[in-house]
Amino acid sequence: MTRSVVWHPFTQHALEPPMKRIVETAGAYLIDEDGNHVLDAISSWWVITHAHRHPTIMKAITAAAERYDQLIFAEYTHAPAEELAEGLIAVAPPGLAHVFYSDSGSTAVEVALKMALGFFHNKGERRNRIAVMEHAYHGDTIGTMSAGERGVFNAAYEPLLFAVDRLPFPAVGRELETLDAFECICRSGEVAALLVEPLILGAGGMKMYPPSLLAGLKEIAERHGTLLIADEVMTGWGRTGTLFACEQAAITPDILCTSKGLTGGALPLAATLCTAEIFEAHLSSDRRKTFFHSSSYTANPIACAAALANLAVWRDEPVKARIDTLAEAHRGPLARFAADTRFRNVRQKGTIAALDLNVGVGGYGYLANVGPKLRAFFRERGLLIRPLGNVIYLMPPYCVTAEELGRAYDAIGEAASQFGAPACRL
Repeated sequence: MTRSVVWHPFTQHALEPPMKRIVETAGAYLIDEDGNHVLDAISSWWVITHAHRHPTIMKAITAAAERYDQLIFAEYTHAPAEELAEGLIAVAPPGLAHVFYSDSGSTAVEVALKMALGFFHNKGERRNRIAVMEHAYHGDTIGTMSAGERGVFNAAYEPLLFAVDRLPFPAVGRELETLDAFECICRSGEVAALLVEPLILGAGGMKMYPPSLLAGLKEIAERHGTLLIADEVMTGWGRTGTLFACEQAAITPDILCTSKGLTGGALPLAATLCTAEIFEAHLSSDRRKTFFHSSSYTANPIACAAALANLAVWRDEPVKARIDTLAEAHRGPLARFAADTRFRNVRQKGTIAALDLNVGVGGYGYLANVGPKLRAFFRERGLLIRPLGNVIYLMPPYCVTAEELGRAYDAIGEAASQFGAPACRL
């Protein structure tokens, strides 16, 4: 086989086998060149919500392509972007008032960071510190890497990164330490914003914390005049059981970032929502207060049409009932691992389930040797499950059936028998 010249993301090509070509997607499945149906148990990196090629979204894309391709959004606007912005404000936590478009989760968070810093700069306030949570991951651009956990993801790029203030992760029984640390940092009066993944830290290991902790962080931020940025790129669009995770804490962030499921996963699009106060801090006859950010494909009309169709699916179909059914389908199979000594920290939030495989001394973390072995094991069984080192998680599209989900859990049990270490404890 001729070696491909394509360089794939998060892939060590010296160690990975040649990649199968996917020739079609349908429902919860990827269909490869040999005709194998692979269950997409992680929603193709967390983007597919309803199903692959949902007909309502596909029809909207086709119709939009008959009228649009790409147009400059700094000079003109168009109906899909205008209607989508109104729709997003209608379903977002109350109090968010403006929508800025970009094209990925990373850029949505970059936009949010620049909004926060620009807000205080334009007001003449010296606030330039950013607070984040330990183990966070917000993307792979320079700003988002700076805000994310330092380590294997970004060690080579350290000279490019700026310093941030890190809060300890609110592990069970240690939530007060997180709140106290944030309170202490805020007393400096220099913190512009706290950037957090609400309720679940995704790439950092599917670490979960309660809504009450998020509400506590918001209360501290408000008291000190610090902005709260909610990175809902992964947690939004029903993954945690509600449309946005912030709803469970009954809070409205000052800035909310969304992407991935925004189009149902069909096309790349992102949006950063903010309050009127943040927008108005950039509204001036002084052109120096302009929000200086753009990308060439800002508010692509076809992508906006896909996102509008996604809103229609949420409005017209029983999406919440599907999410509740999926969450319930996780509980039984997941419960059988709760007392299994091969696993620890068995957990679930909405449609996301995760458990840490005990694999022996030195076998933990993102670069755990068991990670590639697990991926190959699942791949042989027709499952797309991509563990984060020894952390196995499932985040399927909402169309997946209990039987299909059960097949994934059966494979996890088999994998534990082959790779697990029951006597191991950290």
